[in-house]
Amino acid sequence: MAQSVTVCSVPAGHPYVERILDSGELRLLPDPRPDGAPEGQWWPPVVLSPGWIEEHPDEARLLHLHFGFESFASADLVEVVDAAHRVGWPVVLTVHDLVNPQLADQAPHLERLDALVPVVDALITLTAGAAAAVEARWGRRPLVLPHPRLLADDAPPAVGFPRPDRVVGVHLKDLRPNVDGPLAVATLLGALDGLRDRGLAATGEVHLHRHVRDEEQRAVVRALCAARADVVLLEHERFDDASLANSLSHLDACLLPYRSGTHSGWLELCWDLGVAVAAPEVGFFREQHDDPTVASFAWEGGGSALAAALARVLAAAPPAGTPERRRLVANRRGARAVTDAATVEAHVDLYRRLLAGREAS
Repeated sequence: MAQSVTVCSVPAGHPYVERILDSGELRLLPDPRPDGAPEGQWWPPVVLSPGWIEEHPDEARLLHLHFGFESFASADLVEVVDAAHRVGWPVVLTVHDLVNPQLADQAPHLERLDALVPVVDALITLTAGAAAAVEARWGRRPLVLPHPRLLADDAPPAVGFPRPDRVVGVHLKDLRPNVDGPLAVATLLGALDGLRDRGLAATGEVHLHRHVRDEEQRAVVRALCAARADVVLLEHERFDDASLANSLSHLDACLLPYRSGTHSGWLELCWDLGVAVAAPEVGFFREQHDDPTVASFAWEGGGSALAAALARVLAAAPPAGTPERRRLVANRRGARAVTDAATVEAHVDLYRRLLAGREAS
């Protein structure tokens, strides 16, 4: 068997990365903890320092950037790539986000990509549409590899429980910059009316973190929910992974509240849980799964557009808590095992080609 490839990933401690880069022929270098950070915190990434790389050249063979470099200047990131090359590490960048969901001003994010994309050794992204967008801007075509399963292998099956009405939920989380809470809730309320007009009884469930970034939006969301008897507002602390999966599993459909974005891990988690998804026509969400339980809609179409999308996915998706939901979740877990294994192998092949090329040069 070939020697395993140790990968220095930014970050390492993330379910996406752990699923792909910590298996078989790959070994994941754990995130060094930043000074003063609590256990499990990987940001800001310690390894994004030329000095750290040059002091630890034998701890890994390759650097793979995923996300978490928002606080670094473009020039500093180029110096990191140069340092990796000096110690013999190829550098791979997975372009998860062409639009950074954590930022209101996208110019700094694009500047970082403008600096990184031309100088890394290989590019990966998650959908063909994103690959085309990268190629159009930078003249380089990324390898397209699908998003992996996010649920832990030892997680008990979460299939929810049956309720008399179909339940459509939206998680606004902490109202980060790419989330429009009032628009999402107002559109959901209009969609519930539209579903009722279609003869489909549905209720709404709105989740919001106790600590949010926009108090004005929170006030509007509270007022919208308070005016309706068919919607419940649940304000809570940030869920851990198990609590989040359990909460989502009780839904029949989930509305993604994003005004901007590229890809959605939330959509992937819902797919694994058998929860239907209504995704706005933003970024490349719809390309992530060609499946009747995922539908897109335009915000400009209001509640009627969302109602039409929800009617389609609710007709295709089994209700929460049913044997059909349980079978769907099991089938999707099996499908993920196949695609994830292929994605791991694609990473191994890419890494070995890059290492062979660097050794030959």
